[in-house]
Amino acid sequence: MDFFNRTGKMALGSRLRLLTSKVTEDAAKIYELYNVDFSPKWFPVFFILSEDGEKTISEIAEQIGHSQPSVTKIVKEMAAAGLIENNLESKDKRRNVVDLTEKGVKISHQIIKVQCADIDLAIDGMISEANHNLWEALAEWEFLLEQKSLLKRVQEQKKLRESKDVKIVPYEAKYQSAFRSLNEEWISNYFEMEEADYKALDNPEEYILNKGGKIFVALYKDEPLGVCALIKMNDPEYDYEMAKMAVSPKAQGKSLGSLLGNAVIDSAKELGASKLYLESNTVLKPAINLYHKLGFEKITGRQTPYQRCNIQMELKLKD
Repeated sequence: MDFFNRTGKMALGSRLRLLTSKVTEDAAKIYELYNVDFSPKWFPVFFILSEDGEKTISEIAEQIGHSQPSVTKIVKEMAAAGLIENNLESKDKRRNVVDLTEKGVKISHQIIKVQCADIDLAIDGMISEANHNLWEALAEWEFLLEQKSLLKRVQEQKKLRESKDVKIVPYEAKYQSAFRSLNEEWISNYFEMEEADYKALDNPEEYILNKGGKIFVALYKDEPLGVCALIKMNDPEYDYEMAKMAVSPKAQGKSLGSLLGNAVIDSAKELGASKLYLESNTVLKPAINLYHKLGFEKITGRQTPYQRCNIQMELKLKD
């Protein structure tokens, strides 16, 4: 159809619904062809009962991938048509189950043994005429969407596209206010500013850059919306610390944190660091998840100047 050629893959759902509508419309007529008073939407429930016998509503729902309310509604409709007996006592008398009536069993022979065989052959004929096997493709798509939803895939593409508008640049004096405000925003939101914060944020040149450290700024469409520092440590075990990472809430989801973290790690490697250290708080779950993705692992037993710190981590840069 020209409409779908114009919309492209954006209208995948609409195209699938249209195809489903065509198939379902024909399915209703096929039941009429075989003189069976039957609704196509009943078939999944009907098939399970005809093959397996009595089942609970929840068991049926799990097997056919429907919700329990959906199955309950279908069962009521089928019971009204005389095909199903509802609220039966199971053989072990511990559960309420549903099962086919004599009428349902009789119709199952017509549908499952005769009608389904004709339909299978008709569909096999279509598959042989087509360039692509739709039945196998559906199984592949179901598997792929089970592994990762379409929503998740679109989110990843959105993040990738937006990350292309991000530039990581070295710190300049003009970014001092952004360096301070971005950090002060998240610290004040969760904790209280401490003396060590004021020293580093008010005088980054003196307390970070002049001591051999670096600061990186993430520009999104040329606006400074993320920062992170690589601080030189006077410590026999660690050369540098990753610190003062902050990303504006309006830029979250655009990979600024990941890009900043990787810039700091790459810089530490270039400076010959063997290990990288950081301090954080477990209430900052997105940040902790990011650090894990970057390769940091939890350590214990070190002193910290920050009251808010309840987790310490390290990243080994050399074997």
